[in-house]
Amino acid sequence: MGGAPSATAVTTAFARRLAQLVPLSGEEAAVLGELQSVTRSVQRHRDIITEGRHYGSIFIVLEGNGIRYRILHDGRRQIVNIVLPGDVVGVLGHVIESSLYSTKALTEMLVATIPFPRVNALYETHPRLLAKIFWWLSCETAIYAEHLVDLGRRTALERVAHFLLELLARLQSVGLAADQSYKIPLTQELIADALGLSIPHVNRVLRRLREDQLVVVEDQRVTVKDLDGLSEFADFEPSYLTRFAGGELLAG
Repeated sequence: MGGAPSATAVTTAFARRLAQLVPLSGEEAAVLGELQSVTRSVQRHRDIITEGRHYGSIFIVLEGNGIRYRILHDGRRQIVNIVLPGDVVGVLGHVIESSLYSTKALTEMLVATIPFPRVNALYETHPRLLAKIFWWLSCETAIYAEHLVDLGRRTALERVAHFLLELLARLQSVGLAADQSYKIPLTQELIADALGLSIPHVNRVLRRLREDQLVVVEDQRVTVKDLDGLSEFADFEPSYLTRFAGGELLAG
């Protein structure tokens, strides 16, 4: 269903994350709000984007959580990323014929739908704002690089710890997490599919992290008991999520 997103969704999700990296003028903030004015709800367990299909829009997540994933030919699932408020879905649809991945809602979601012609129009009307948006999206490659390190070199314990800390930092950036805790509908199956582990292995890892008084995952709430200890153990440095060179070139 269409409609206008709440002011909170606009100012604390996509626009807030962008503004943390590069200054936005009042006019640019207003344009971002207007771009997110057409919204639709996505029911839990429904796809926003389905692998193999073509889409003529991008989707900005205003509320709710999802997963970006691919199903292999034998039914195995690889979760590429957890989708949070402020994330953008479907950008690659601008340059490829069909989607490489699916994006599914874990909770009921609210997304802003922006047709590609509206995005293209920014080249003429607000080229600096468009440059800021695509510069920010390119910075997201740092997240995927860390996920590659997770799968290739970190131990199971380190993978899970790093994964939980990354979610904490990402949710804090949009005002949806406390200093050391957050709520998100994670299951052991989701963690396993994101980190290339079996469900029993994830169960053992979470039990070990809990016994070591590092982190507790219970009733959809993640509570980090020892932030410094868990960060040191996982070799987690959150700067890859927030500090990027070159943003000052787009200021003004």
